[in-house]
Amino acid sequence: MLLDFSVENYKSFLKKAQFSMTPAPKQHGLDYSILTEKIGKKSIKGLCSSVIYGPNASGKTNIIGAMDALRAIVLRGNIRNAEEQSSPNKAAYDLELIPNNLLEDIEPVVFKISFVDNSMKFDYELSILLGTFLEDTYQRSVKYEKLLINEEMMFERTDKVHLGDYKKIGKYIPGQTLKNSDAVSLFANQSLAEDELFLSNGFKLLVSPKLSKTINDWFAEKFMVIYRADAIQLIRRFSDPQKKTAFVEKTTNEAAKIFGINSNSVAYVANGDDGEAKLCSIFKDKEDENSAKAVWAEVFESYGTIRFINLFPVVLRAIATGGTLVVDEFDASIHPMALMSIINVFHNDDINKKRAQLIFNTHNPIFLNSNIFRRDEIKFVEKNDDSLLSEVYSLSDFGTSGENGVRKGDDYMKNYFISQYGAIKTIDFSPIFESEVLEEGNDGE
Repeated sequence: MLLDFSVENYKSFLKKAQFSMTPAPKQHGLDYSILTEKIGKKSIKGLCSSVIYGPNASGKTNIIGAMDALRAIVLRGNIRNAEEQSSPNKAAYDLELIPNNLLEDIEPVVFKISFVDNSMKFDYELSILLGTFLEDTYQRSVKYEKLLINEEMMFERTDKVHLGDYKKIGKYIPGQTLKNSDAVSLFANQSLAEDELFLSNGFKLLVSPKLSKTINDWFAEKFMVIYRADAIQLIRRFSDPQKKTAFVEKTTNEAAKIFGINSNSVAYVANGDDGEAKLCSIFKDKEDENSAKAVWAEVFESYGTIRFINLFPVVLRAIATGGTLVVDEFDASIHPMALMSIINVFHNDDINKKRAQLIFNTHNPIFLNSNIFRRDEIKFVEKNDDSLLSEVYSLSDFGTSGENGVRKGDDYMKNYFISQYGAIKTIDFSPIFESEVLEEGNDGE
């Protein structure tokens, strides 16, 4: 369960941009949106959903890209560029794309994240020096790194690593580490590499493989960041691709039929020697019930249908595992009624028992509704036209009193379109067309 994420000096976010999934104080109503997990004697609360608004090029995708970048860095354990790129987010692998392009001096890129998993609360901070924008020859280094578990310091790294007192969390620490803490600390500093994360390397090898695995598994399996959702492709591999067998996923197929398909069913079909699979529309043979034909879905189904079918298993996985699903433009080409049904699943306490979360950005104003989202679940990203810098804020930041106060019964959609909340831009293309028409008229004279 994600609680907080913040970033500094990531593309259009020069100053600290904080994205909170912690309930704001004095928010009432929609209590099903509150997730609670007991950690010791404390009850940790988080929001089960959040929707992000803002005009084009405001930075909505950048906040999701920053999450994706931190995830990629933690999983590979270093701040070197990566050859293997499994996401369309280039900045997660070519890190010279991260720093704000207006900076002339080198400033650190800072990530902070708080989350709950396995009945433990994790707080991790990473500050890295990457050079300036597009400076790919800079000697990169980790400036600062810190990990807290249940608010107890595990390690703090500056030019040296300082290990914490592991007495309160000793069951996760090997006995040899506890007995030889001075030697472990000495070896940790001797083996410290400037461009490697202590979290993913020294902490894993020298302190606690078990805790390191818990953290790594959360980033790998439960922090499900999907950058530019139009690039989603679920690749299926088969044990015998030569047979070109069809793999029909029952649950996804049932959802596809409810959503609406133009065939009898859909399936992933092995394609060629490499075993990769493509989504296909399956048509039963009218004369032979045991026979069917497969046609590439991209030829027969709509883009929205294909996108929904590819995305639905990810939603299922989030609900099943208690994952945090972060999707860029979740609603693109998908009907609002289908989206509303998925949102309601995350809001349903009887279904969302593992405390899954859904975070997405959108341009669709239908979700600006007090009966769907709490004020602290509605986020805005706005870019200053002069400085070209972005900021993130929540509808709950306006408070409930005064001229700019936001009350639960307010018409959020109406107020957004009259620019009461900001994060909206007046667009008028008519001068361009008027200029073109005038120019054509002059040419004809």
